[in-house]
Amino acid sequence: MTERRARLSTRHRLAPATRASDPAEAARSLVCLHATDPATVYLSAWARMDRMKVTDLDRALYDERSLVKHMSMRRTLFVFPRETMAVAQSGASERVADGERRRLIKLVDKAGLYPDAERWLADASAEVLKVLADGREASSSELREEIPLLEGAIEYGKGKSWGGMVSVGPQVLTVLSAGGQIVRGSNSGSWTSSRPRWASMEAWLGEPLDPPPAPEGVAGLVEGWLRAFGPGTAADIKWWLGQTVGAVKGALRDLEAVEVELEGGTTGYLLPDDLEPTPAPEPFAALLPPLDPTTMGWSERDWYLGPYKEQLFDSNGNGGPTVWWDGRIVGGWRQDDAGAVELQMLEDPGREGRDAIEAEAARLTDWFDGTRVLPRFPSPLSKERAS
Repeated sequence: MTERRARLSTRHRLAPATRASDPAEAARSLVCLHATDPATVYLSAWARMDRMKVTDLDRALYDERSLVKHMSMRRTLFVFPRETMAVAQSGASERVADGERRRLIKLVDKAGLYPDAERWLADASAEVLKVLADGREASSSELREEIPLLEGAIEYGKGKSWGGMVSVGPQVLTVLSAGGQIVRGSNSGSWTSSRPRWASMEAWLGEPLDPPPAPEGVAGLVEGWLRAFGPGTAADIKWWLGQTVGAVKGALRDLEAVEVELEGGTTGYLLPDDLEPTPAPEPFAALLPPLDPTTMGWSERDWYLGPYKEQLFDSNGNGGPTVWWDGRIVGGWRQDDAGAVELQMLEDPGREGRDAIEAEAARLTDWFDGTRVLPRFPSPLSKERAS
């Protein structure tokens, strides 16, 4: 096992001896968990814990609120540890919010939906915050019923296969959530679906978010990434963070990151207090869900993905369900009609690997207990039936 794969295996809590004790610890080990697909959060936590129950993550999200759903890097929904929220806001979410705000004003203005699109957005946002000011939670439908300014539709994604007319109401909520003013509170759906009730961020957390200046936020996120995903290239960090090259270089400089040589002679970075080699764990198997943080953690993935990009990533770059052996990807998986896990191996990992992978598939099948999850972003391989 290479040094990078050893780090991945232990720091991402995939090796059984390193598994997390609770969902917050699992998320903290990866900076955050992907949450665009609702089920991914639960499956990512399950893969990093010995005995994870749906209620464990529900409690962390909705009762303890030690984990918080928040739109951040690359306009993606994540689940952050509560203590990371402030740096995530200034280091990535503000950039997303600004882009969403400008885009929505432009589209509403172009559609002629309101005579002054910028004033409309400010007024609509103020109305949403007023409704939620007393700690109340409300669904997007309830907010549209109470706030006339959230009515109306605009054309979105013109010329795209997924394009069409979309309501402006959810777009306003996206701007406010990326801006750290509102948050996805309790979920009215099951763990496999997303039906959020929106809340004021301050009311949900019980205190103001209070983000630091942007450079400190960027440096905080880059430090977390290097601790969990390093060594990696500046291109890896730029992609993951969704920031500019200049912002990444500034953070690396502020952190006094150390250059190290990676496979192929490329330059990677580590934190100056994190240069010691990582002992390789015992060989292990892992089954990770679509959009898992480990699968999606780097832009340059050959060292753990190998030649399987076309089978495991869709045309938009979304990673599907993956099978791992000894710190690298060796296949994919899907569920059959009864909910059992079907393995779709792309190479033979040997007898030890096959036995461990089959055992992990059986563990996941037992955990599903007949629940069938349909991924929002299936890979080309996961659409096929296992032979």
